Order: sequence, then C-alpha cells, then structure tokens
Amino acid sequence: MIYDRILVRYGEISTKGRNRNKFIDRLRKNIKRALNDYPNAVIQADRDRMFILLNGEDSDEIGKRLQRIFGIQSFSPAIKVEKDLEKMKDAALELFRKIHKPGQTFKITAKRSDKTFELDTNEINYEFGSHILRNVDDLKVDVRRPDLNLLIEVRKEAAYISAETIKGAGGLPSASGGKGMLMLSGGIDSPVAGYLTMKRGLEVEGVHFFSPPFTSERAKQKVIDLSEKLAEVNGHFALHIVPFTEIQQAIHKQVPENYTMTTTRRLMLRITDAIREKQGGLAIITGESLGQVASQTLESMYAINEVTSTPIIRPLITMDKHEIMDIAHKIDTHDISIRPYEDCCTVFVPSSPKTKPRLEKVQNFESYFDFEELIQKAVDGTERMVIKPASERKDDPMDDLF
Repeated sequence: MIYDRILVRYGEISTKGRNRNKFIDRLRKNIKRALNDYPNAVIQADRDRMFILLNGEDSDEIGKRLQRIFGIQSFSPAIKVEKDLEKMKDAALELFRKIHKPGQTFKITAKRSDKTFELDTNEINYEFGSHILRNVDDLKVDVRRPDLNLLIEVRKEAAYISAETIKGAGGLPSASGGKGMLMLSGGIDSPVAGYLTMKRGLEVEGVHFFSPPFTSERAKQKVIDLSEKLAEVNGHFALHIVPFTEIQQAIHKQVPENYTMTTTRRLMLRITDAIREKQGGLAIITGESLGQVASQTLESMYAINEVTSTPIIRPLITMDKHEIMDIAHKIDTHDISIRPYEDCCTVFVPSSPKTKPRLEKVQNFESYFDFEELIQKAVDGTERMVIKPASERKDDPMDDLF
C-alpha cells in the first residue's frame, strides 16, 4: 500500500460563507454512504479540506467511488509526513521510487499554506527535485509535460505528498439544496436533466406517466432502469408512476388533434405539481431543449406553463442533441434510453402538433370537459417506489424496490 489517505478538495463549497459547514457535512455523509463497502476508511473534515484515512483500504477503488460524488473538485491519494525537511525528503523519494518507471520525466509542484515553513515554494521545488535527481538514475526534469508530477503540500498540521490530482464531479453535494420533481420519460433528455440538477445540490424525485395497455411493462421497466442509474448519485431515487390512460383517452376525445400535445403537457404539469406539493418539493424539472420538438417551442412553453406558478428548471434548455447525448453516454443512461419501448408521449403524438399554440384556444378547448376528477384520480392512484442504485442490484431487480 503506497498511500495512507486521500486528500479531498471542496471546490465550489469553498465559496460558501457562514453555511459552509452545512455543505461540508452533507458531502461527508454522501462520501460515507458511497464508501459503505470500505469499513476501515475514516472520514475527517474541516472547513478547508477533507481527508479519508485508508487504514489499509484500496485507494484506487475508493477513488472510483469519489469521482461520482458531487461537491468534490479534485482529490489526491497522499501520504502524511511530519513537517521535518529530511523526513519529508525521505518520504518523497520512497513514494517516487514506488511509482516511477524507467524513462519517465518528472517535476515537483509545491504548495505552502503554512507560511512559517522554512522554505518557500520555489525552494521546496528545488530542494526536492535535486534530492530525487541525486538518488534516482537516468532521470530528467520536464516542467511542461512531465510523466510524473510530485505534489508537496505543506499545511499547518503536516505535509502531504502525492503524485496525482484526480478531477472530481464538481458541483454541490447532492441533497444540499432542496427537492425537485423530475418529469422522467424513457427518452434521452430527462435523465440527463435530472443528473445535472442533482449536480446543483437538489434532491430529485422522478414522475413518470404510464398509459397501459398503450405503453408496455417494458417501457415502465426502462424508466426503472434509468432511475437506478440516477440513484447512483445519492444512494436512492424515488420514482412516482402515474396512471395516465384515462386522461389521455379523454384528451383525444375532447381536444382537436393538433392541440392534444399541448393539453397533455399541461395536465402532466398539473399532476406533477400536485405530487410535488405532497412530497414537499419546491420545483419541477424537465428535459426540454428549446426548439427540439413541437412542445418545446417558446410559444408552447408559454401555453403549457400557464397551469402552474411553481418554478420550472430546464437544465438542457440551450443544449443541442449531440451535447445531451454526450452527457447521457457519460452517465451511462444512453443505451437504456434508446431501447425501443415507447412512452405515452410518443404513442399518442399527433401527426401535426401545433408548434405555436395560442393560450386562449387551449383554455377554450379544455373548458368543455372537467378534467379535475381524472387529475385527482391519477394523483391518488400514483405508485411510489424508492429505487436503489444499479450497482447494488440483486438477482431479482424487484428486490431493489422498498
């Protein structure tokens, strides 16, 4: 075992003022959950840094978990050394010898937050670089593009020596900023929207509209599988399955075909808003991208939004499809989303949906039918399940629902 700890850097959390400790505590809890399989690891946190004491646990495996956790700017596997120059040089040389391969170049990067230390950063770079060059044969310095960058960080309590800085997921700790309800279809966009909203610290719950027999159980399972991926962020994901068949049938009987998509989205928004209120949410999240489809023109959004005053978060609003797909691949939802099982929006899409619906017209069409009873029936009949991460799935996927 080369390293004895991992140094975690906060990033955006560091910009917080009086409530910084709240974010640090949430991050610590999220890391603790993610490292549940590593019982010997101990987390220590203060306002500036967090350390994970490995106590024999595998730093590489723990690092893979840390890369998925929001709120971490970067982290470095490290060894802690007393602030004695000779002991620091010995430790740096020992670490370097363990990780260096013949022919590799190197550099030293020093940071000195303890200004009382006997050497400044340039002197540390020179002292440690010279020490390693004297004791390792056939070695060259490359300050621009080295194969190995040995990091020497001198802090008030000790010195920390590392050889790599690993980029974290960034953002704010999950569940540190309130709750939002994600309108989760089986497509590519909405899981990406949920992921990006989680990155801003929101706790996210999904709302999916299910219209049997027009949509199949496989379509429902696809959404559950997407939820398992989103559950990787904070250990669970609540999914609300809304029975929507009666409402869609009523819409297609009462509303002219080119306005059915507008009314469908309006009623979905009303139902999601009712579920949000029951669950204590503060916002609704959608996967809309401006101009991508008929219901996502500015005129359509204006007509659809009229049914609620609840804030609507649209993380993808200015992204094109390629950008969204790139993120979907990154978070491993893309291949699930493209399974050929259609959701209720796809099955009932009109041949020529209105791209510039007029609010007064859609209000008039809806006034001829009382949807209130059907809306309340759908809300009351909604099934709520809490889904565990895909990585924790047992032999029977239904075991992950509780």
